[in-house]
Amino acid sequence: MIGTEPGIYLDHHATTPCDPQVIEAMLPCFAEDFGNASSTQHPWGRRAARRVDDARLQIATLLDVEPSEIVFTSGATESNNLALFGAVEASAGRIDRPHVITQVTEHKAVLDACAALEGRGVDVTYLPVDEGGRVDPQAVEAALHDTTVLVSIMLANNEIGTVQPIAEIGNLCRRRGIWLHTDAAQALALLDCRPASLGADLISLSAHKAYGPKGIGALYVRRRRPRVRLVPRQFGGGHERGRRSGTLDVPSIVGFGRACELIGDRRETEAERLRGLRDQLLDGLRRAFPDLLVNGTLEQRLPNNLNISLPATVASDLLEELETVAISSGSACTSTAGASSHVLTAIGGRDRAESALRFGLGRGTRPGDLDVAVTELAKAASTVKARGPRAEVVCGVPS
Repeated sequence: MIGTEPGIYLDHHATTPCDPQVIEAMLPCFAEDFGNASSTQHPWGRRAARRVDDARLQIATLLDVEPSEIVFTSGATESNNLALFGAVEASAGRIDRPHVITQVTEHKAVLDACAALEGRGVDVTYLPVDEGGRVDPQAVEAALHDTTVLVSIMLANNEIGTVQPIAEIGNLCRRRGIWLHTDAAQALALLDCRPASLGADLISLSAHKAYGPKGIGALYVRRRRPRVRLVPRQFGGGHERGRRSGTLDVPSIVGFGRACELIGDRRETEAERLRGLRDQLLDGLRRAFPDLLVNGTLEQRLPNNLNISLPATVASDLLEELETVAISSGSACTSTAGASSHVLTAIGGRDRAESALRFGLGRGTRPGDLDVAVTELAKAASTVKARGPRAEVVCGVPS
């Protein structure tokens, strides 16, 4: 049961439900400790500031960094934009035409930001990926040159779950004195995201992908060896040490902190549990759909992710028949534009993209849920096959 809707929720890459302990931690901030964390001249503001400090420490502890290296934002999209634009603009006066490296399967928050940077005269290299969705570190190294100011490669893909060789890329960047940014929004709840492990200088985070509230995120900004300097994107009060102005959302920040504290207590065991459930799901789907194709590598992959394509099937037709199981399409297409998921198109072509389904398992997923999901999906496939394909295809964008 998710909210008031009966059914099975397998779309944890889109968002996760708030953990009850997160909600409990947030509640006092709405009516008791409701003060503005910047108004520390009185007790209300000081109590709010202490709650923010505690939450910042909880997040920093999970990443094994200094609390001052955590900058609160509205989410991973803002964090990505701050990292990209902030790093490029910080190079002004030092490099005439800055260069950024990314990959073709990045989240749109990075790709669209890179496109905007190109419009401002920045050179951007978009690296290809292999059939598993992985970028080649040697290709990253070959693309580095004297004007490269930033490499931005996501830790784990939001559609196919592919985990990138960030530590190897980080070593390459460090040797050349180039900053590495990684979008770790999908990875925080299940993977080691410590900068010391990844070699990253900037890391984007999102609470609502990790059983925290929506509308809050953070950017890790390295302060030493080397110190990363960013030009802010938002002005008006000098909050967050001048890096991101705006009144702090104390309840959400507290929720984010508690969510990170809970992750630290259970990440390894939960990752192993979900990996077993993911394998169970794949076995069941293969029995029901012998010709299915797995999108992405199964070896270097988020433990809770499964993305498959069903040949000669339009995924959006299946989803319209599923009333009690929440999964998402792997494609982003409309009948007029004909645009498919850029991630799946990059690794398998448009047909594979339009027949793709994404499963995102989570803390509430149980073995019996997966058996029901496979049964319901098989029924939907039978209904679609008997009815025939719809003339118009409309499907949503995976997030």
